[in-house]
Formats: sequence, C-alpha cells, structure tokens
Amino acid sequence: MYVRNRDGVVPNGDTTMRMIATLLWLLLAPAAASAEPGSEELVIRTADGTEHAFRVELALTPELHARGLMFREALAREEGMLFHWPREQALTMWMKNTMIPLDMLFLRSDGTIMHIHHRAIPLSTRAIRAPGRGRGVLELRGGTADRLGITVGDRVVHRLYPHPP
Repeated sequence: MYVRNRDGVVPNGDTTMRMIATLLWLLLAPAAASAEPGSEELVIRTADGTEHAFRVELALTPELHARGLMFREALAREEGMLFHWPREQALTMWMKNTMIPLDMLFLRSDGTIMHIHHRAIPLSTRAIRAPGRGRGVLELRGGTADRLGITVGDRVVHRLYPHPP
C-alpha cells in the first residue's frame, strides 16, 4: 500500500518491510539452496572386481569447485567429495585452506582413474595436476587408496560416469 505525503507517493511502512523481506529472500534463497553440495553413493571398482562404496558430496558448480573440502577438520573413512566438470579439461587442484590430508583420484570422462595424488599436504598452495585431460576428481581421506589397493586403471561407478571403458 502506498501513501501520499509531501514527498509524493511512497510505500507505507508495512509495504516497505514486505518489499525488503522479499528482496532478501530473492537474494538469499539461491545461495542457501546451493550452499551445501548434495551427497550420493559412489563405488570404486578395482581391476580384480572388488567394489568399495563411498558416500560423496558433489561439487558440480564453480562455487563448489572453489570451496571443496576447505575448512573441514575431519572426513569420515568412507566419505569424500566428487568434483565434476561438464567437459573434459586439464585438471588442477590444490589444498589451500584444506586441513585434511587427501588422496586425489583424477578421472577420465568414463570414470577410469588416470592419476592418483596420494596424501596431499594440508594447506599447501602447490598445484596438483593430472597428466592428461579429464572430467573429475574424487577426493578421499589421505591413505584411502593405499589402504584399499585402489590404483590407476580402476573405475569410479556413479551416475556421472555411466559408460564403462
């Protein structure tokens, strides 16, 4: 509702508050919806057919790619984060503001592991690169790949990597 005063027609107090609340909701709702990545099951199938199940958060947007696992103080034994890009590209990661040692499994477009960087050093800003182009990086708690015998050539099975090699 609007009222007329000496400055002309202006919204009254109730209308102003509703407008402010609506603007805040429009600004903050998308951020809240994308603030936390989704979580899904993912399996790593080794060359001998063994399957290891993980619960992973998905990093599918540039904002989530940038934040990753920063500022986390712990990561459960069978949890991780799957970074995925819409197209194949050069893949580079780092550990800035990441306090947990991580294994980084670099993935080809079909989900095949092309490179593993074992036990990345927390808080390091050194670039960690894959030797070729790919579409994803799976971050797991440091030492997981060695503990489970996961090696280059093993495969991630997940809806983002539906086509077997």
